[in-house]
Amino acid sequence: MNELELKYGCNPNQKPARVFMKNGAALPFTVLNGKPGYINLLDAFNSWQLVRELKEATGLPAAASFKHVSPAGAALGLPLDEVDKRVYFVALDAALSPIACAYIRARGADRLCSYGDWAALSDECDAATAAYLKNEVSDGIIAPAYSDEALAILKTKKGGKYNIVQIDPAYTPAPLEQKDVFGITFEQGHNDCKIDESLLTNIVTENKDLPEGAKRDMLLALITLKYTQSNSVCYVKDGQAIGVGAGQQSRIHCTRLAGQKADNWYLRRHPKVLALSFVDDIRRPDRDNAIDVYLSDECDDVLADGAWQRVFQERPEALTGEEKRAWLAQQRGVTVGSDAFFPFGDNVERARKSGASYIVEPGGSIRDDNVIETANRYGITMTFTGMRLFHH
Repeated sequence: MNELELKYGCNPNQKPARVFMKNGAALPFTVLNGKPGYINLLDAFNSWQLVRELKEATGLPAAASFKHVSPAGAALGLPLDEVDKRVYFVALDAALSPIACAYIRARGADRLCSYGDWAALSDECDAATAAYLKNEVSDGIIAPAYSDEALAILKTKKGGKYNIVQIDPAYTPAPLEQKDVFGITFEQGHNDCKIDESLLTNIVTENKDLPEGAKRDMLLALITLKYTQSNSVCYVKDGQAIGVGAGQQSRIHCTRLAGQKADNWYLRRHPKVLALSFVDDIRRPDRDNAIDVYLSDECDDVLADGAWQRVFQERPEALTGEEKRAWLAQQRGVTVGSDAFFPFGDNVERARKSGASYIVEPGGSIRDDNVIETANRYGITMTFTGMRLFHH
């Protein structure tokens, strides 16, 4: 089959809609269940490229959680500790495979933005991954293979309409790619730049310390940025994206947005958050929203008007601004990547507030000296790759 009809395009009025191979070849994917839409497949193919390249670069299983053609999270299949399981709402005695850990960590980067996501796996989807995904609000999944048990579990989602796509892992796109905008055809070479440790050798700061874990996190940040709508900045820690700022017009807004998400990720590990007691049978999205409100400036108003009773078993004690600052001050070892150069040192200043110890960016700004000077002031290790990663 070289063509697949879609329900509609980006919006219901955009009909007809389809995907097809111009050369008449067979489509490199199979829909095993459901009927994916236009945006679903944009998410699927971007996210598949991301996890495939992460696996190639690190040798570890990888997963991504995509929304609107950008990753809400991406992660490697490293084990979850007890705190991770509590934060991501996993049973402490759950038996988790590496690929299940990868997806749980990817979705856990930003659970609000992952609501209704498209999931991508570098490896076969197994029963452990499917069992976790079954209870999450998600539009679909792409993977190179599915176990029989996993497929049976996933086919029960959304009343049997959950989108399940199997991609041919051997498929390689044509060297030239095209798209039409306003009736005009654009053509460019496929972005086949290889991201590996050879890009990390140009350390421009006084601090040259770059441990193996930071190198791995730099690769994760860069590959995530390669498939994030520009401008984009990504914060990574311990093999997991913890904050992605996508599609902002200014670099500092990317850095602030991603940093705020990274802060929320870390605040979710505060003892007061872990101690929150929810009402019985609360839906996962309601629980995630409640945590987000609890960590926001709106918390005092919600507690004051009694709205907390809808989600909490007892009135929680608010997390004060001073407590938040004290907790965030402990954050260290974060890697920050940028898809293009930092034009000013203010990006480094903001990244440092969210625990940045390592920064990777292309370099090439006329103010590189100011950016490097700012990094030196805080003992940050910074690498210039010389490679821009814009994605549109």
